[in-house]
This record gives sequence, C-alpha cells and structure tokens, in this order.
Amino acid sequence: MSKFLEFRVDLDSFIKELNKRVEKNNKKVRKLLKIKDKTFANFVKPLELMDEYLEQFFTPLSHLNSVNNTSKTQKVYADSLPIITEYSTKLSQNLEIYKAYKEIQKSEKKSLNQEQKRVLELNILNFELSGAHLDKKTKAKLQEINIKKSELSNNFSQNLLNSTNEYKYIITDEKDVEGIPPSDLLNAKFKEDGITKYKFTLQMPSYISYMTYGKNEKIREELYRAYVTRAPQNALIIDELLSLRTEMSSLLGFDNYASYSLASKMAKDEKSVVDFLEKLITNSKTQAKKELKEIEKIAKKPLQSFDSAYYSELLKKEKYEIDEELYRPYFEQTRVVDGMFDFLNRLFGITFKKTDEKLWHKKAFSYDIYIDEKLKARLYLDLESRKGKQGGAWMNNFQTHCRDEKGDEQLASAVIVCNFPPSKNKNPSLLRHDDVVTLFHEMGHAIHHMLSNVNENEVSGVNGVEWDAVEFPSQFLENFAYEPHVLKLFASHHKTKEIISDEMIDKLVRSKNFLSALGMLRQLEFSIFDFKLHTKLYQGDDVQNLLDSIRKETALIKPPPYNKFQNGFSHIFAGGYAAGYYSYKWAEVLSADAFFRVVDEGIFNSNTAKKYLHVVLNGGGAKSMNTLFKELMGREPNPESLLRLNGIL
Repeated sequence: MSKFLEFRVDLDSFIKELNKRVEKNNKKVRKLLKIKDKTFANFVKPLELMDEYLEQFFTPLSHLNSVNNTSKTQKVYADSLPIITEYSTKLSQNLEIYKAYKEIQKSEKKSLNQEQKRVLELNILNFELSGAHLDKKTKAKLQEINIKKSELSNNFSQNLLNSTNEYKYIITDEKDVEGIPPSDLLNAKFKEDGITKYKFTLQMPSYISYMTYGKNEKIREELYRAYVTRAPQNALIIDELLSLRTEMSSLLGFDNYASYSLASKMAKDEKSVVDFLEKLITNSKTQAKKELKEIEKIAKKPLQSFDSAYYSELLKKEKYEIDEELYRPYFEQTRVVDGMFDFLNRLFGITFKKTDEKLWHKKAFSYDIYIDEKLKARLYLDLESRKGKQGGAWMNNFQTHCRDEKGDEQLASAVIVCNFPPSKNKNPSLLRHDDVVTLFHEMGHAIHHMLSNVNENEVSGVNGVEWDAVEFPSQFLENFAYEPHVLKLFASHHKTKEIISDEMIDKLVRSKNFLSALGMLRQLEFSIFDFKLHTKLYQGDDVQNLLDSIRKETALIKPPPYNKFQNGFSHIFAGGYAAGYYSYKWAEVLSADAFFRVVDEGIFNSNTAKKYLHVVLNGGGAKSMNTLFKELMGREPNPESLLRLNGIL
C-alpha cells in the first residue's frame, strides 16, 4: 500500500462514522482475544494497525479544528472527544491484552526483532501507566478522569483561540504606526468611512510587529495587557486539570504527576530534572544581568515587560548594525521553502516534488518526497496566519511508515503548520529570520517522522520516541538556519534577486546569541514552573504564587501583577508537555552536540550527517534515544554543548 490518504473530513457524518469504527474495533479486539495461541503476528500486529487506521480517520478532524476553526468544527471535535477518549482508555486498561502482551514477550523472546521487542516493551509500560493491572472500580475512575481531562484541554485551547480572535486595536494616528515595517502595515491597513486606519490583533505576526517596532508605549502596554490576560476563565480549568492529574497519578501509584510523567522519559527522576534546570539558571544569570543592563542603558530607564521587545530591537540595531526589516525582503516565503528543500537534498539526498492536490485552504500545499528516486512520503504545508487558525507552529503526523499484515508498505505523511505573515496579490509573505528558524525547526520534526524505515507503526517516525528526546531532530535542523552556506541557498532579495551579502550574514550570525542568556532564563522559568507545578497539588492563588517565587530567580524584569501567563500556557494545559516542558532544554543538549560535530566536519561533507539520517531519522522510536545517540556520536551527550550553542560559556 503506497497511496496517500486524502486530508478531508465529512463533518456531517463524522460522529456517526466514528461510533461505527469504534464499535468495529471493539468487536475486533474481542475476536483477537479468543485466539488460543497468540503471537506477535496474529495478535499484536492487528491491534497496532487498528489504532493506526483510527488515528488516520481522526487526525483530519483535529487538524481542521486547528487551522479552519468554526463553530461546526468546534462542536464535532468536542462531541468526538468523549468517544475517542473512552475507547482509548478502555483499550489501554484491558487486562487481557496486557497479559497477552506479557506472555508474547516471554514466549517469543528469541524470535522477535528489535522493533517488535520495543513495541511490546512500550505497550506493557503504557498498560501499567494506564492502570490495566488495577481493579474495575479504579479503572472506571481513571476512564472518567481521562475523558474529563481531554474535554478540559480542548476547552482551554478553544478559550485561548476565541480570546485571541476577538481582540483588535484600531489606530488612526499615523504617528502611532511610524517604524512599523511596510509589509506589516499593509496587512494592518484598512479604510472605514473614508479614514485610513490600522488594525492590530493578538495573532502572532501582528502582535510581534507592534511590540517590536511600535513607538507608542501606551499602545504597547495595551496590547501586552490584552495578550497576557487572555482567557481568564482558563484559571478554573487549570485548577481542575491539576486536581485530576494529581488524582490520576495517585490511583496509578505515583507520588505526583511529575513522577508519573518521567516513567516514560529519558530523565531518570525528579531530582535529575530540577538539578539540570537549576544548574542552567546558575550558569545563565550573570550574563543575563549584563544583557539587561545593556538594554536599560539604551532605554534610559528601568524596563517594563511591554518595553523589552522594542528596546531590544533598538539595541540590536545599534550593537550589530542589524535591522531585521532589511532582512525580510531576502526571506520571501516561497523562496525560503524551496531553499530549505535544496538544503535537505544536499544534506540527505531528499527530493521534493509539488503535487496538485486540493487541500483544506488555498494557501496550503503538499509535496511528495523522494529518496534515490523512490517515493518515500508526503509533506503538507500550511504556513500563513489567518482568522480561525490557532497561533504558533507545529508538526502533526498523519500516516506512519510501516508494513501491514500482508507485508505491504504504508508510506508516511506529515503536516507543518505555521503562522507567517499572510501574502496578498502584490504583497508576498516576507519572513523574519526567526520565522525561518521556526520553519527549519518544524521541518526537523517532519523529516524525523517521514523518513522512518521502521516497519512497526507504534515505534516508527516520532512514535515511541521519549518525550524529552522528541525535540532533538527539530532543534538539530533549526541550527542550520544560521549557517552561511545554508543561507546562501535561498536568501535572495525578492525583487532584485540579489543574494544576501557576506556582511549581512556575518551580522546575523553575530547577533544569533543576542540576549541569549535572558532568553535562556525565560525558557527555564517556563520549564521549572511546569515541573514544580506537577510535584504536588497547587490550586487557585497557589499557582500564581509558585510562578512568582520562580520569577524571583528567573525574571530580571518583574512582570506586572495582571500578567496571567499560565492561562495561555497551552503547551502544558492543552498539549502534551505537562511536567515535560523541560524537554526542550534536555533535547537541546543532544541537538547542539550533534550539530557542532556536523559543522566541524563540514556540513555537506559530514559523515555524522549521513550517519544521522540512517541512525536517528531512519531509526524512529525503535530504540531509546539514549541508545541511538550513542550509536551516532560514540559517547554520552555533552551538556557543555548547550551553553556553547547559546554563547553562554
């Protein structure tokens, strides 16, 4: 099987079809459990594929709800969550399946290959983390908790999206938009009653633009206040989610949710994580204080939170003679995408061919991926911001590379979603260099999933990879967005076609670690807040008090009292990063270490890059990343590489 599925969903019939598929799967489970002599081939493999196909049916709905959000997608998605959660919870708690897996693991120990052993190992762990071994009453309670958690996470995300979409700030005085980049002004400009006005929103390109370049301090504060006070109703959701996570962890025999979370990660215990984060805080703080003094010197006043982006940009221009707006004409979106494809072709031998497939939006595109002229995968791109689309950037896997029960190959597919400035007829999408880095980051995730050679879908691509290692391939690739040889492949002026100069690249590279220690402290604040928040039950004001206590060590600019960052922290309350946000820094050690080895060898002549393709990308989750990293580098990771990458050593 090599055909790619269509990324489409029938909203009118979705719930009916979902119920039908769930019932069909439940019947199949009952039938499989009746097999007397269960083996990997006749029992585990059909169960694996059953889940893969259900996920392929459900993914287009969750995707559509994220990128073309409407009242109808909201309702269908919300209605589907209890169905899918109840089904998956019951399956993950099925004691008979759990026992069968353990028996197969024992009886076929010598005949199973590495991929099959890993499938059984992870499934058994997941069964135990789901409470398969517990009594009926406890299982029922866990199922109830899981359904409620999924509903709350969806509500958290929807509240945030609604709050973001509802806000707008209208400017009528031309003086208040002086300094705003022309391309951003074109997107903000409109006429009403014969008057030229400018609309700024909380969607990322618009918000970042005014916070970075807007001269009017009062408007910056107003936008900042609106951004950090979004979705106040999420405070109650946070309390309920934290309570449910604590109860769930206790029922499963863990001291807290952090301990439960670490059971499936690379980090061995809570102390390892906290020590890792606190050491980074210690190593970063002295340099961060110096960086803040530099900004305040140019601002000529103590900084407020809503000042930092604006005065940082002024300092950046003065210190490196770098004006980010002068770079944007060199980063036209289509050219950047094509250049990134060229880079990946030179590094890994990947070829991208655009398809004529019609997708969910006219600005979305798909590409077939070839290696050695053989079709390998399909990539979907949806890169521009618009109303009804969740903010941020992410990669979603759709199909996973594997072999079915007949031995036929299923190819992989993935979608990259970003929120870059929208293009118009005479106004191309011109990216900031940060956007280029973001695109490379998400592409790192995508090729990790799409280039897998693993034949068992549950450990193929990003499946089965430890959560604190899953950012390794994305961070590894994003680092190349600063390399001169890579930039020269695509950074050319969208009008004159002039290739970016060595001087411009040099300034960009020198500015790479601009305020890196302050940035490090900010990420460490998020990480340690998330992790400590899940070490015991925090409720109400205690959540804010915990964040405030952490900020005493990490926030050199004290945020205003109205800042309720946690109400928008969707990574941990609407995503998969609860007690795992530290993973970004944990994985960055691996990515920095491997990146420097490739650069030192010469990017396009690097043996480590070729080895990375075969060991990490082709290897998926069939082995622990601890094992794969040692295969790649021949040693344990070196934490000093992270500090070196950030210019903090």
